[in-house]
Amino acid sequence: MFAKLDRLKDRYLELNEEITQPDVVADYPKYQACLRELQSLEAIVSEYNRYLDVTARLSEAESLSSDPEMAEIAKAEADELIPVRAELLESLKYMLVPPDPLDNRNVILELRAGAGGEEAALFTGDLLRMYRLYAQGNGLDFSPVSVDESDLGGVNEALITVSGKDAYGLLKFESGVHSVKRVPVTESAGRIHTSTATVAVFPEAEEVELTINPEDIRIDVYHASGHGGQGVNTTDSAVRMTHIPTGMVVTCQDERSQLENKAKALKVLRSRLLDRQRSGQAAEKAGQRRELIGTGDRSEKIRTYYFNHDYVTDHRLSLTVNRVSGVMNGGLQPFTEALRLAEKTERMKSLRV
Repeated sequence: MFAKLDRLKDRYLELNEEITQPDVVADYPKYQACLRELQSLEAIVSEYNRYLDVTARLSEAESLSSDPEMAEIAKAEADELIPVRAELLESLKYMLVPPDPLDNRNVILELRAGAGGEEAALFTGDLLRMYRLYAQGNGLDFSPVSVDESDLGGVNEALITVSGKDAYGLLKFESGVHSVKRVPVTESAGRIHTSTATVAVFPEAEEVELTINPEDIRIDVYHASGHGGQGVNTTDSAVRMTHIPTGMVVTCQDERSQLENKAKALKVLRSRLLDRQRSGQAAEKAGQRRELIGTGDRSEKIRTYYFNHDYVTDHRLSLTVNRVSGVMNGGLQPFTEALRLAEKTERMKSLRV
């Protein structure tokens, strides 16, 4: 660990020198690359320098402890510095944990209404809006692939692509069953009902990662439709793509061009198939499953939205956030930050000191 920190510090000093060289300053792309690398190292090198400073002060205090005149002062300083050094060490271990290589991937987001009839569809629509606001608040592009609306304006099923920096990192913990407890608009007696929606989040696959045999795909085209089945154009632009070996189906009608819808559907299908492959590999390695933050399985209940008590609870961390409206308006940060911290803490345990 410390050898790696020393290498990072040496590299930081090299970069500081490099960006002052005339040939580097004159080469704008190279200068920008050096500057980005320098900025990426700044936080951990600064923390390491603090650790080295505290360690040196602690060593000095311990050396003075044998001097009768300085022993009391030295002990007091050592007692103060020991927990500081321990805290800095944990911080450095955390900062050294490499990020999930998939975090910067774009996302395929699926939502499906579960138990609860029309109320489940209305709740799914609320979740769809929540994710749209959360994505926009984080500078992400939120693009529908297909949305099947219910009779009362809810959502039976939705397929969305979310793209931008850290898209998967921000959304990957949303997979699972979301539950709501509230009085539905369809309830005349004012009774509280429980409804559910299923969310699946997987990183967008790159073409080179998985090859799909064209003979394994069946494509059906039809008129795109709006709410209630109303046709939104007069051409067969909507696409239903079926992967014959698995029975997996993807529909796309967001684009007006059939070609664009085919390309989008193929991208979603490839991502789904790769996600299934990765999930199978993870299941074989049960030790890699993270008990603290859940498995990401779609059947796992991860969060409940208590409208009647005005709070939301994430069951993986027993974390409760007040004000349902704040969460439903895109305020997922408390959950995202806590879950990412939990993930990194788990990964940190495998780091050798």
